[in-house]
Amino acid sequence: MNELDKFVVVFFNDILIYSKNEKEYKEHLRIVLTRLREHKLYAKFSKCAFWLKEVSFLGHILSEKGVVVDPSKIRSFLGLAGYYRHFIKDFSKTAKPMTSLTKKNAKYLWSPKCEEAFQTLKKLLTSAPVLAQPDITKQFDVYCDASGNGLGCVLMQEGEKHEANYPTHDLELAAVVHELKIWRHYLLSNTCHIYTDHKSLKYIFNQPELNMRQR
Repeated sequence: MNELDKFVVVFFNDILIYSKNEKEYKEHLRIVLTRLREHKLYAKFSKCAFWLKEVSFLGHILSEKGVVVDPSKIRSFLGLAGYYRHFIKDFSKTAKPMTSLTKKNAKYLWSPKCEEAFQTLKKLLTSAPVLAQPDITKQFDVYCDASGNGLGCVLMQEGEKHEANYPTHDLELAAVVHELKIWRHYLLSNTCHIYTDHKSLKYIFNQPELNMRQR
């Protein structure tokens, strides 16, 4: 078929016809349908769509404006990556540029930050650490951090302290609550030390009044 890659692309049983204008498209469509008939190939009408200004094809959205990533494929990738989020440090922070695209009524723009997040997550998925079984006879160490982009925490034994950012008081407290809920089944029956980069949290038990979030 001489027309391949000139105005038609075929991938297995998917056929895409592209044209500069409606007049060209009408002629291109006639040629493709003629070729199918000549070779006794048949397209199911219910699965065909004609005269489209925008089309989803092989994970991309194609239009007169250009090519962008299909938002539904972003959700699929984030769903896969999210399944292994326990193995990925700072998952929510790393994925935020991409998750922002999946929000309702969000303007879709695949920015350099989205591409960086995508490549970083792929790299982290292929180099994830081994999560060891806990030893309930040893002390647990809990490390937490928080920012406007997400909450994070790590449960360790015989671990080392790490540097972190210094976000607001309530966000740091939310990170502590978050981690205690996750590892409740370990920590209820054992002594644990909580390490946080927000020193003022140590005084929360002596505060005369607490706001709604702190309660």
